[in-house]
Amino acid sequence: MSKIIPDSGGTRQKEDYVEIDSDAVDTGAMAAQTELRIAKISDKQDVIDIKDAVYDGAVVIADITRHTTQDRTMEHITDELKQVADEVGGDIAQKGDDQLIITPHGVAINRDPLGQ
Repeated sequence: MSKIIPDSGGTRQKEDYVEIDSDAVDTGAMAAQTELRIAKISDKQDVIDIKDAVYDGAVVIADITRHTTQDRTMEHITDELKQVADEVGGDIAQKGDDQLIITPHGVAINRDPLGQ
């Protein structure tokens, strides 16, 4: 447990986290109704795959670290993804300067952080 929650209480480093072997998890035993997809937005072309995933009912967490929030391209991408969220009756939120979360119909994003 000390590898997950360091005793020092200081800043966490990459080495403080434990890698989970995905082969050790039996995903075939249960059929999920909603899938969580991870994406990286490098350019506008990446938005197509994200849109398709949301239209198919997936929640997408998109890494936007390559763009600043003031970037014109990022503004267009965000507007396009907001439109998708509206069309499917989903939700969209930006977490910090590095992630966009887009959800399909029936999945809302609670903007209140846990533990606060």
